[in-house]
Amino acid sequence: MSGLLGRPLQAVNAGVELFAGELERQGAAVQRVEWRPPAAGAEEALDRLAARAGQTADANDRAVAAMQAAEPRVVGIGRAGDLLPGLDERTLLHAGPPIDWADMCGPLRGAIIGAAIHEGLADGPDAAVRLAERGGVQFGPCHERGAVGPMAGVVSASMPVWVVENGDRGNRAYCTLNEGLGKVLRYGAYDTEVLDRLAWMRDVLARVLAAALARLGEPLDLRALIAQALQMGDEGHNRNRAGTSLLLRALLPALLTVEEPSADVVAAAEFISGNDHFFLNLAMAAGKATADAAAGTAGASIVTAMARNGTEFGVRLAGTGDRWFTGPAGVVDGLYLPGFGPEDANRDIGDSTITETIGIGGMAMAAAPAIVRFVGGSPSDAVAATLSMYDITWAESGSYLVPTLGFRGTPLGIDCREVVHTGVLPTVNTGIAHKDPGVGQVGAGLVEPPMEAFVAATRALAGMP
Repeated sequence: MSGLLGRPLQAVNAGVELFAGELERQGAAVQRVEWRPPAAGAEEALDRLAARAGQTADANDRAVAAMQAAEPRVVGIGRAGDLLPGLDERTLLHAGPPIDWADMCGPLRGAIIGAAIHEGLADGPDAAVRLAERGGVQFGPCHERGAVGPMAGVVSASMPVWVVENGDRGNRAYCTLNEGLGKVLRYGAYDTEVLDRLAWMRDVLARVLAAALARLGEPLDLRALIAQALQMGDEGHNRNRAGTSLLLRALLPALLTVEEPSADVVAAAEFISGNDHFFLNLAMAAGKATADAAAGTAGASIVTAMARNGTEFGVRLAGTGDRWFTGPAGVVDGLYLPGFGPEDANRDIGDSTITETIGIGGMAMAAAPAIVRFVGGSPSDAVAATLSMYDITWAESGSYLVPTLGFRGTPLGIDCREVVHTGVLPTVNTGIAHKDPGVGQVGAGLVEPPMEAFVAATRALAGMP
């Protein structure tokens, strides 16, 4: 097939593959373009926002610059009730957007029960349920108090939390200490083993770690630790083996000199060493401190939070204040531990998607080819996942680099306009919780956030209901 002047025809095919195949059979050179119409309900909003694209670009530049400049550092450990605003003994925080007891999933209810017993608000599971049902405790999202929590994400007043401060702007973020795997509160377990561990973490682990942090010459630089962990094969969400190792290496000199009982120091070191996910909570707090630096940037379309409570998935934007935009939490597609399958899985849950919000986690899967053994797929799939995210982000991280991509910065600054315009959703990798409280993790995989949340956010940014 020839075009004008007898030259071979060149064509761009967007959409139906049938047309491309037919043109190629006729000798044309065809470039395929994957194209989708904007998400339903977003067309008018995108038109409105296009009219002020210059202002949005300026706002996005400022929002992402604040993320790039953020310097999350560990400045201590403290009691949640002393640090988080409005967190009294009868308030329990949870992961994701706001939710009432009646709508909570199994793992979240289990964690609420365990926290109520841990705080002495109830003497057993039945009493804790009655307390929750009659409104004897208040619930609120961790994100609304400057905190984040993995999986169920429950935080109660007496729990110890990491204190992470953004050295650039001074804003702080908080996260509990990671309990490890198996029967743990964040998966809804609340038996004696779980409660005893929580008490030990409060009374011993936190004390030892606080003493070690006080002996360090300067606060722990989480941005540097995460950057190095990515060079060592982590992605910062579901693979934190390198991050945990680097953390323990940084703490060991101080742990060896603290004036604490040697048995307590040994137990603390062994607990961290035996828990590859210990660093996850610090990565999350670093993510919160980083993303919050961009929050409140008027007119910006950059996502500053993604979070799930096991029922709904919520999104916040830099330019829309504290508002949540929600849709149904997704079903995770992944690999299951022996004896479990999709019928056992709870819907997506946890605040850990704050990692994707700042360019690590699913955004950085190309840095962690071994992650596919945990979430499924192949190393090439991990690379493809990261590459696809550049289409919906505003910039590339100046701190978090991917060796596999020639040390290219990870995709940073999810732009809600591009999500609804392209139909490409943020890549999220995550653990899978059993739908029943207390069973624990049953697998891991990838999950798609609901497009409805991004459409609602885009409409709000455009001034539409």
